[in-house]
Parts: sequence; C-alpha cells; structure tokens
Amino acid sequence: MSVKHVLFVVTNAAAIGPHQRATGFFFPEIAHPFEALDKAGIAVEYATLQGGKPPEDGFDAADPVQAEFLASASYRRMAHSRKLSEVDVLDYDAVFFPGGLGPMVDIARNPQVQAAVRRAWDGGKVVAAVCHGPSALLGVTLADGTPLVRGRRVAGFSTAEEDGYARADVPFDLESALREEGARYESAPPWQPKLAVDGRLITGQNPASGSLVGEAIVEALRQPA
Repeated sequence: MSVKHVLFVVTNAAAIGPHQRATGFFFPEIAHPFEALDKAGIAVEYATLQGGKPPEDGFDAADPVQAEFLASASYRRMAHSRKLSEVDVLDYDAVFFPGGLGPMVDIARNPQVQAAVRRAWDGGKVVAAVCHGPSALLGVTLADGTPLVRGRRVAGFSTAEEDGYARADVPFDLESALREEGARYESAPPWQPKLAVDGRLITGQNPASGSLVGEAIVEALRQPA
C-alpha cells in the first residue's frame, strides 16, 4: 500500500492584535496530530505562506508528545517549510490547518489559502483543521457559490473560550464567523476535547482536540478510494 501524505499549512504570524501579543502555531496542535499520523505511517510535510520556520507558541516540556516532536526530524524539516504558492495540494491526500492565534492573522480569509482549500476539496481530498485553524475555511465557496461550511458540522475555538483567552487580541470571533457562513457549529465546554467529522471535513475545537483530529485523518485516509 502506498504511503499517504498530509500537508500541514502553518502560520507565519508571530504577533497579533493591537498589543502585538506574541503568537504562532500552538505547539500541541501540531505535535499531537503529528503523533497520530506518524504512528500510522502517514508522511507529513509543511507549507507556510512565506516559507521558512513558523513561529511557535504554547510549548509544554512536561508533555512527552510535545517533547518528542521537538526532538524529531519532522520538527527540523518544518523550519524549512515550502511556500504554499509553490505547493500543489493535489499532491497530498489531506491538508491540515493547525491552530494558535497566528492563523487569525495570515491564514484567515487569505485568497491563496481559500484557493488551496477549494482545490483540495474539489479534488476529493480530506480537509482538516483544529482550534483557530478552521479560520482557513472562511470565505471558501464551492462551484455553485455556496460557502464550503454551509450545512456542515464544524468545530473550532468557541466564543466562550475566546472570551477567556484572547478576546482583546483577535480581529473577529471564529465561532460567530463560522455560524454566519452557515456552519452547523458544534462545541464542548471550554477546553474540553471536541471532534466534528462531516465526510471529508474534519475539525476540532481546541488544543485538547488535536489527537482526535489526527486520529480522524488517519481513519479517513484508510477508507477505500
């Protein structure tokens, strides 16, 4: 059986908001999905809008999964991420958008990201995201003009979570934006794991949901074509 490949599209944004809060990708939201994919023998590659090493946030040395990822060859390869403009998402079996506050700066409503999501979706690929990563889905429209998320189950960082975390820093509320595009938004209580799977669309609510998203991608890629 041929090896499956997943493209992680990661933020380049190192700061957000009027107070220039330090940010980047949230470390467990790459480390935990990566662990699930790696255990399943699925290859992971990285892209960012600008290329190079993405800024990071939220590393916890007490978490063995994060510590293992930090020491991995995959983490080192991420420092040399390719520019998204130089990557064809159709070369991959799935595309995944990890969270952190960074995606709210450069991933959300970015035309290049929207085009990549639409191309992956139309190409029959799995599209996945966690926490603030589902901001990548905003503004993505299908051939008939309807939003990708309309009528689909979607999880993402909740309004309740944002109120206690970064309300003063984010440019918009993710839960509200997803609902406005017609998503069937689902959530668990703040900081509890939540996975939403709607066909090829796989989303998780928060950092605690990263492993669930990774496992769901594995499951989706094991389905017969």
